[in-house]
Amino acid sequence: MAMITTPHINAEADAFGKTVLMPGDPLRSKFIAENYLENAQLVNNVRGIQGYTGIYKGVKVSVMASGMGMPTIGIYSHELYNFFGVENIMRVGSTGALQEQVKVRDIVFGMGACTNSNYASQYDLAGTFAPIASYPLMKEAIAQADKLNATYHVGNVLSSDSFYTDNGKIANEGWKKMGVLCIEMEAAALYMNAARAGKNALAILTVSDHMITGEETTAEERQTSFTQMMEIALNTAVSLEK
Repeated sequence: MAMITTPHINAEADAFGKTVLMPGDPLRSKFIAENYLENAQLVNNVRGIQGYTGIYKGVKVSVMASGMGMPTIGIYSHELYNFFGVENIMRVGSTGALQEQVKVRDIVFGMGACTNSNYASQYDLAGTFAPIASYPLMKEAIAQADKLNATYHVGNVLSSDSFYTDNGKIANEGWKKMGVLCIEMEAAALYMNAARAGKNALAILTVSDHMITGEETTAEERQTSFTQMMEIALNTAVSLEK
């Protein structure tokens, strides 16, 4: 099989499964591969991003990190969709809750992704684009969450270009009053890339910290203990093959 070399991925043309799970952290990618995939093989390690492909319940599934922020997930998802034949990308990441009813360790499905980013300007649209998840993907993932008796919320998330901000509290209040469930940094770009490529995308997020109460999890917990989110995504990948 021929090798395909992009600026950020160096892998065989068929290296990736139809569905790719995409955590931000390369160590979370490694954790998923080692703990859930049979015969997992490292298929890409350009810049240490760690992409693996293996078998889960008889289905070829891949997992590759995205790094942090919309520019990085924009690069990796674009290359996977457009050069490696990937059809579905599910971001499996952490998020900070903005609403009182959204608790630490709950799961959030990003039905839509608001953003303060200028990412959509590249498309030269005559208006404002609303990045949304792929409904069939979201519908199946929610069904899998129900099977696992997961506590989850479905709604708008905020994909922010900034982690540290001068006016964080003021900005957060604005998004909170509009019902936005949580803040993360990648989903909007992933959703836009999927829309442009005619592919499918979904952000499945675990609440790692709370912007109101101040409660938070450790880096180690985020890396290894958000297993319910991982299982929802993996079971969704299997269901998509049926």
